[in-house]
Amino acid sequence: MYILLMGPPGAGKGTQAARLVERYNIPHISTGDMFRAAVKEQTELGKQAKAYMDAGQLVPDSVTIGIVKERLSKPDAKKGFILDGFPRTLEQARALDATLEELGISLDGVLNVSVPAGELINRVTGRRMCKQCGATYHVVNFPSSDPTRCDKCAGELYQRDDDREETVARRLAVHQSQTKPLIEYYNQHGIYTEINGLQSMDTVFKDIISVLRSVSA
Repeated sequence: MYILLMGPPGAGKGTQAARLVERYNIPHISTGDMFRAAVKEQTELGKQAKAYMDAGQLVPDSVTIGIVKERLSKPDAKKGFILDGFPRTLEQARALDATLEELGISLDGVLNVSVPAGELINRVTGRRMCKQCGATYHVVNFPSSDPTRCDKCAGELYQRDDDREETVARRLAVHQSQTKPLIEYYNQHGIYTEINGLQSMDTVFKDIISVLRSVSA
């Protein structure tokens, strides 16, 4: 099962990916994980990526695609994967298709967990984290008994800068502008499905499984 999982910040994509990993026993491959692994393993492409990152520059597509190819070529990805965070542009999507063709595989489905911007802002801005143990809470959906303290370790709760409303709104605007061409691209290929992310986590998961069953039938 070769899956591309899309979704804006706060849509619950990470939760769904973890459940898919458990169900299908395939790796969840995110862009960040790929880069960290390549740098840690000191592959040639990992060294190149590190040089760009250390200089505060964006890693060029040629290096990124190479790292993606290295990761997808590993034995644990032979029977399937959940790709997350890549591609981000149309050029990367086309390069991914070429890479997959070289590997003799193709995407079974592109799933986009879709949630309206207003709801996403509410979800993300309500998030609070513990400075001491890293536990995560939400002021509405999963509050701590003391709004200022962690239930687990009594550490101080805080809101990350990335979770402030103005920052979230900017991130969502960038995500939307990047995602629209990708949606059109994968729609044209007949492998795109939008999942209603406003539903409960269990219902979202059931919808994803239903789509995957239909594409693998």
